[in-house]
Amino acid sequence: MPIFVLVTGVILYCVWQFHMKPGEELKDGPPIHGNTRLEVLWTVLPAVLLMSMIGYSFVVLRDNEKKPAKEIQVEVTAQQFAWTFEYPSSVTHGAPRKTTQLYLPKGESVRFNVRSKDVIHAFWIPAFRLQEDVVPGITTHYRATPDRLGSYPIVCNLLCGIGHSLMRSQVHVLRAEAFRSWLASQQGVPSG
Repeated sequence: MPIFVLVTGVILYCVWQFHMKPGEELKDGPPIHGNTRLEVLWTVLPAVLLMSMIGYSFVVLRDNEKKPAKEIQVEVTAQQFAWTFEYPSSVTHGAPRKTTQLYLPKGESVRFNVRSKDVIHAFWIPAFRLQEDVVPGITTHYRATPDRLGSYPIVCNLLCGIGHSLMRSQVHVLRAEAFRSWLASQQGVPSG
């Protein structure tokens, strides 16, 4: 925004200060020789600014992509017209568990491994501000760290067939202790 304001300001100043006066329509401007210092400045300054922004973006994106030390893996399967969530034994510390509702601990990084059994879907949790397309035959990945307690909708955001509007579920973000209790309570429940 500051760069836009600066450039727009310079353009408006030049339009006001150097506009053509009445009677000068057929005249050429005065012959002037370029100012080497000015040309170097307006070439080097944007280049330095651009390289700084590229460097900053690289650092931020690399930090965003780093795998956290502690991360929960959740297998997400899409099929017309339902979501299935599987918690592997590394999370349950027992047999893998499948559910139709997603339960996550607050403040812990979660990596979703998303697959489709049939057609293209979109795994979208609006509260997490992220969406990932789910393509048959390809496992896509989605990483999020829930930071607010509550229940939020999970939506398929691509028209996937006649029952598309029914392809919804819920994500329940719980305190870590409540999530561990929920996992423990699932050990006696048949998976599927």
